[in-house]
Amino acid sequence: MPSLTRAEAVGRSSGLHVRSYHVDLDLTTGADTFRSRTRITFDATGLPTFLDLKPHRVHTILLNGEAIDAGTLREGRLPIQPRTGRNAIDVDADMRYSRECEGLHRYVDPADGKVYVYAFVYVDNAPRVFACFDQPDLKAPYTFALRTPTDWQVMGTSSAVRTGPERWLLTESAPQATYLTTVVAGPYRSFRVEHGGVRLGLHCRDSLGDALTHDLDELVDVTRQCLDAYRDLFGVPYPYAKLDQVFAPEFSVLSLDHPACILLREQYLFRSTATDSERETRAVVLAHGISLMWMAGLVTSGWWDDLWLGQAFADYMAHRITSEATRFPGPPTTFAARRKGQAYVADQRPSTHPVAIDGADVQSALLDLDRISYFKGHSVIRQLATRLGDDALRAGLRRYFADHAHGTAGFADFLSALTAATGQDLEDWAQRWFRTANVTTLEPEIEVVDGRIVRAAVRQSAPRSHPTLRPHTLDIGLYDGAGGGHRMRVQVDGPLTALPQLVGEAAPRFLLLNDGDLSYAKIRFDPTSLASLPGILPTLEPINRAMVWCNLLLAVQDGAFPADAHLDLVTRMVAVETELSILAEVLEQARNDVADRFLDPVRRPAAMRAVAAALRHRLATLAPGDERQVTLFRALVDFSADPTELQGWLDGADTPVGLPVEADLAWRIRYRLAVLGRLDTNDIDHALRTDPRGDSAAAAARCHAARPDSAAKASAWRTITRDSSVSSYRLWALAEGFWQPEQADLTAPYVPRFFVEAPGLARLRGDLVLDLLLRFLYPRHAARTETLTAAADLLAREELPVPLRRRMADFTDDLRRAARARTVSANSTVAWGR
Repeated sequence: MPSLTRAEAVGRSSGLHVRSYHVDLDLTTGADTFRSRTRITFDATGLPTFLDLKPHRVHTILLNGEAIDAGTLREGRLPIQPRTGRNAIDVDADMRYSRECEGLHRYVDPADGKVYVYAFVYVDNAPRVFACFDQPDLKAPYTFALRTPTDWQVMGTSSAVRTGPERWLLTESAPQATYLTTVVAGPYRSFRVEHGGVRLGLHCRDSLGDALTHDLDELVDVTRQCLDAYRDLFGVPYPYAKLDQVFAPEFSVLSLDHPACILLREQYLFRSTATDSERETRAVVLAHGISLMWMAGLVTSGWWDDLWLGQAFADYMAHRITSEATRFPGPPTTFAARRKGQAYVADQRPSTHPVAIDGADVQSALLDLDRISYFKGHSVIRQLATRLGDDALRAGLRRYFADHAHGTAGFADFLSALTAATGQDLEDWAQRWFRTANVTTLEPEIEVVDGRIVRAAVRQSAPRSHPTLRPHTLDIGLYDGAGGGHRMRVQVDGPLTALPQLVGEAAPRFLLLNDGDLSYAKIRFDPTSLASLPGILPTLEPINRAMVWCNLLLAVQDGAFPADAHLDLVTRMVAVETELSILAEVLEQARNDVADRFLDPVRRPAAMRAVAAALRHRLATLAPGDERQVTLFRALVDFSADPTELQGWLDGADTPVGLPVEADLAWRIRYRLAVLGRLDTNDIDHALRTDPRGDSAAAAARCHAARPDSAAKASAWRTITRDSSVSSYRLWALAEGFWQPEQADLTAPYVPRFFVEAPGLARLRGDLVLDLLLRFLYPRHAARTETLTAAADLLAREELPVPLRRRMADFTDDLRRAARARTVSANSTVAWGR
């Protein structure tokens, strides 16, 4: 299917002005398809153009009352010849429901059999729901009429009105892009309040209503606080009359942010005890979506190449506003520990690209809208705020919204607003930060005589493939190891920046570049600081501890720091770390990345035992009800290799006092038991029958695939590679459970099979589902020469589709790094003294 190019979009928009859409959806026609009738009114210059439509079956197409042959529809495009002036096109078609979030997604709740649907039209799936001119700059008002079962309700980007027992109307919306439309329908459980004249709604499927009820006050509080904070920051009131937030079942992304109607993943409805770190993450996700009511709804990108701007700003604003306006102070620390590291990893892969994406066509723009766009973009905007100051950034934002409200704008417009507000020429700075790829490395060079610094500099380096060096406004921290220290602001640019302001300072025990995590760069430590790290690390501020852990993981990946030393430092961290987000992220990374991928496999069992012992010891010191219990115990489940211990916990024995084994934790224990071969199919199926709510079905599928049984592996592989009817959640769960480091011999035959059968996966799945599927199914633990050879053979095939080639090249580069890290680990001796 062709991907719309920028040139095609420019040509079409030059000859069209869309006045309105009226879409009538009949959702009572069966479980496989729905009826879609669309009327579009538009003005045209008389040039030939095309309509976007991806139907199951076409009934009629009328242009100004004259029938059009549906046989001319090719690969989602219908050629039309409008007349000069006013036109109307009417399309009556049957559309297929989706199970992969491509169009109108239909979900049947296994807990009670109730059906829920929602439209997932981002980025180019609107034609799977209604006929349209599918490009972001052709904004128009929408009206949706729907026929539904009598017990359903309907939501969308405008107000919903029941017009009959089975009929609903979504009243005319403000002008919006096709990709920002949605409809949500089903017997949702709903809660509604009002804040400052804005109607707020929170919704979920009926079987999860208790979880939503439990957290309702917190969700409403965060929403109100974010609405007020953004209004004050942007200088523009919330631009819509209502805001619905819907926890959508089987949702493929964390959130999707349509004007006045945000869809959220159900993982943010907690059925079991949740830590403040998890609640903080949920608050950030809410804040992200709310910011896009301004950053994408009020001002929309004219083309996909500028879509990154709203998303990068939304991520920056979400972490900032949540920490400033809600009860959660930790988002910058959590970002440093988690998301920023994901940007660094993506930025060093073969697919690296500038934050400002090219977007020559829709598919390439969608592929580039990734962790670089979101998380590196966030980091660069934070660096921009550091350079300009908050007042200047606020003034630029307000000018941007004032100039482009209810219209389209791009990065050039934003940069112009900043320049007008600050008087600074930012072109060179923006070119080097937003329009060049990859990450630079900063390393201190310190010379000390008689306990005093006599020379100091920062060396900046970049890979040969991406040699651009960037200007950094950052802080340097000087710490004495006894709880004392101070920081100073410096400007770094070029390959070597002298720091005369450090000359004469007492030689620190620990020198920290990028103190406070204000810039975006990998950092290295001088020998004295590295040797001092075990004692110094617990004394640093949380954001600096998070930033150090992020850079240590990057150093392990680069082969510059042994995985063994990292895990030894983790065992020390477990005893003293107080910050929940750091505990959660570092322990997850220690297991899934360092122990499973970067550590010499021969050393893995001993390292797992050491971390598990440290976790048991720390848990024994915590008072009942300490929320760190949950985080540490989850990690202990993941690191434990003792089936008797795990089964005892599942049976309710010997768990930490005050920590109940609730649904999510029970499934975590079952998963580990399945990996160790101590959970059979009957155990899994019985647990699912007992608790079919929430994500239990996916958890059960993960357990089935994880069992060290050849029949279980064959069944999971067959479903993943051949069954196109399986839901995306079950598909991902099977893939996630399939590979286990403990089962390398059992799964070894599937390693070459993966590279042979991967092209078939790309034909079977949509790009959105394929992306996450490949992340789980790539044999990431098989860091061997023969695996790399098989990957190279696949990548040598010219016919690979672009999304598959891109992901395969990236994950193969990750595997190559893992192989190098294992070599370093095999030859290392842990350097820390006890």
